[in-house]
Amino acid sequence: MKKTISKALQIGIPLVLGIALVIYFYAQFTPQQWAEMMGHFQSAKYGYLALAVSLSVLSHVVRSHRWHLLLQPMGYNPRLINSFFAVCIAYFMNLFIPKSGELSRAVSINRYENVPLNKALGTIITERVIDLIFLIFFTVIAISLQYDVLFGYVREKIPMTKLLVGLVILVLLVWLGAQWLKKAQHRYAQKARDFMRGLKTGMLSIAHVQKPGLFIVESLVVWLLYLASFFTATFALEQTAVIGFDVLIIGFVVGSFTFAFTNSGVGYYPLAIAGILSLFGIPETLGNAFGWLVWTSNILSIILLGFVAFIGLPLVNKK
Repeated sequence: MKKTISKALQIGIPLVLGIALVIYFYAQFTPQQWAEMMGHFQSAKYGYLALAVSLSVLSHVVRSHRWHLLLQPMGYNPRLINSFFAVCIAYFMNLFIPKSGELSRAVSINRYENVPLNKALGTIITERVIDLIFLIFFTVIAISLQYDVLFGYVREKIPMTKLLVGLVILVLLVWLGAQWLKKAQHRYAQKARDFMRGLKTGMLSIAHVQKPGLFIVESLVVWLLYLASFFTATFALEQTAVIGFDVLIIGFVVGSFTFAFTNSGVGYYPLAIAGILSLFGIPETLGNAFGWLVWTSNILSIILLGFVAFIGLPLVNKK
């Protein structure tokens, strides 16, 4: 019973918060703002969004092949179609339960390619660690390109004294948390230690990849395709087609964080994109319209590919 309630809360709370945030924010829109946003939807060039989605799908294919590079040293060489469908199912499941996609992906490859569940999960952890490193890399680039604007905004919203105090408190909490994890016998502490060990193992396992150079190149290609998809989507609206590279990459990073740490950005993505673009003089209605166009097109593709994968896996593996 407790587990059922816990799972229900894990699913429900992020969704409810995202929906509540959308309702609260757009309830403050004036009729003129609604009209402006609807106008952007009507004038959008949806062919560019279709091309952007195609680039995202291509990144799934590259991700699927990159996964093989981690599985091959253990003696497994799955069919690319099975790996691709497993990746599609993972993205689909993440819409409803954050991070459930990893387990769904491992279960799919276990069922159709006989890859042991624990080994499949180990390779997926490795992937996630590498993806996090690339996300941090792009974040550093984004901050360096517009450091003055971003830091000025933070300083305006949070006085320097409070910011420094907050950083000191954060460092102290991290240190205290680390000390607690080392000694505590609570089951949550044990789970946290297991998780950290898994991350460490995942980071070290890349050393066993037979083609580390290809693995790194394909990891970079995956993220460049993500960026290219976001860049292509900007041409869907005439006003966003002219934004500079610095603003583009900042928007890309913010959007990536909302996708990574929520239910695929439900409710959060459009607002986050609009908020960060507004720092660079892009009107609120335009930023919101752009955010919704990018998010909706990607979510529709995830849902479509998810259904295709659920139907296709049994068919392509029919004996």
